[in-house]
Amino acid sequence: MIIERAYAHTVARDEEAEWPWSVPCVRGLLADGLRFTAPVTFLVGENGSGKSTLVEALAEGFGLDSWGGSHDWRYASPRPKSVLGARIRFDAAPRGRRMLASWSARKGFFLRAETAMDALDREGFAPDSVSHGEGFLAAFREKFSPAGLYVMDEPEAALSFASCLELLGHIDQLVRNGSQVICATHSPLLTALPGADIVEVGDHGLRRVAWRDLTLVDHYRRYLADPQSYLRHVLG
Repeated sequence: MIIERAYAHTVARDEEAEWPWSVPCVRGLLADGLRFTAPVTFLVGENGSGKSTLVEALAEGFGLDSWGGSHDWRYASPRPKSVLGARIRFDAAPRGRRMLASWSARKGFFLRAETAMDALDREGFAPDSVSHGEGFLAAFREKFSPAGLYVMDEPEAALSFASCLELLGHIDQLVRNGSQVICATHSPLLTALPGADIVEVGDHGLRRVAWRDLTLVDHYRRYLADPQSYLRHVLG
């Protein structure tokens, strides 16, 4: 493990009703922090639940560019951290403490679905003559190798079913090499990774859930069994 717990400094009472402090998962971070109990942690939840806000702040707290990229790269010109990212702190394992204490020792990458290929291109990796999804996986093979903290926001966005399974293989290899992965996702495929910790984000804040009990897994299971039960509510 690299980081064992993330938390944020308390805020003034007059700030509590403002974004992002009003988001339930952020309030949970303020109250109890978020413990990491496995090398891979998946954050799942509906759009607007705050999971992307949370992973971006975790990446910023570790020194990764919020636009996406590695620890030693900054987009265009240095930008201030987000309000939440500036207040994120970590309880770290010995390796993590060494990384946080020394910029040269820090290793990691923040992968955002909407900026992934741009970030990789800026860092010198731009596979030609391949699809977006193929380039995405090629980047994993080439760039995601040093042991470090890898934060991902919906990496499944560009990937097919088979490519998602390949991505799981890459994540597993990262962990075997000593890395830690924190990933926000909507994918029931990715969250099925054996041994991963799953945190469901929502109005309740943050709570750990078994894969089989995830709301998203239940919806996919029901939809595949009977698509019309869902489509009749959305099609005219």
